Amino acid sequence: MITFIVVAAIVAALVYALTRPDSFRVERSTAISAAPEKIFPLINDLRRWDAWSPWEKMDLAMKKTFSGAASGKGAVYGWEGNSKVGSGRMEITESVPSARIVIKLDFLKPFEAHNTAEFRLTADGGSTKVSWAMIGPMGFVQKLMSLFFNMDKLIGNDFAKGLANMKAAAEK
Repeated sequence: MITFIVVAAIVAALVYALTRPDSFRVERSTAISAAPEKIFPLINDLRRWDAWSPWEKMDLAMKKTFSGAASGKGAVYGWEGNSKVGSGRMEITESVPSARIVIKLDFLKPFEAHNTAEFRLTADGGSTKVSWAMIGPMGFVQKLMSLFFNMDKLIGNDFAKGLANMKAAAEK
């Protein structure tokens, strides 16, 4: 009887995982007391991410490589770090001055994933609303993992820290 209950629970979890969405979106926003023109270079120049990215502080020995354009479309940043930051590559695929940046994210370790990050900057009086989002597909394994791990909390907390760091850097 116990075996039947365990098997039924596993089957129910697998079936429920199939009903989960085929994609995810995590987004956080903040208001920064600076013009979009001051904030934009902090994002558009991947070499400047060390001033605000929460992952930069998780592994001070992380190996970084930069290639392609110096900033904007075609700029590439690769990293290889400890188990907290893993390894991967990102490339700016769209850069609209002081308004929007789209980045192709390829995570290699600890889990392979291919996602998109988007930053939007919107002037609002004397401040700028900065929104940071990550969008990606959810295969069956990711759907199953989402039953146990809340992607919004996991990534969203890091986005909130990063935006707070960006705010501090831009408001200096």
